[in-house]
Amino acid sequence: MSARPLALVVEDSTDQTALLRRHLEREGFEVFAAADAETAIAAFDAITPTVAVVDLLLPGISGAECVRRIRERFPDCFLIVSSVLDATDYPEADAALPKPIVGADLRGMLRTLRR
Repeated sequence: MSARPLALVVEDSTDQTALLRRHLEREGFEVFAAADAETAIAAFDAITPTVAVVDLLLPGISGAECVRRIRERFPDCFLIVSSVLDATDYPEADAALPKPIVGADLRGMLRTLRR
């Protein structure tokens, strides 16, 4: 198992997942990516994320429900919500990362974390 902290990315766009993976890995994270909430939730027994980036518009279980379950299961996880929706529609999270994602914004959020 890697000594690097784990980032959970829940994103159905392969391009957005690749972008997030690249930025997270540059910041020293190992990345577990899930294309939907069901896959992320199924992995809960095998992962302990330090940070999670969750898209709100997902197929199947909604991103908002995924956020709720992550918060419930991993209360110390730094939770970042990402979406094209208006920020007023975001569920409660530690940070908001509106799309299009800007790498400098994500890096700024990550660098505030104590690892």
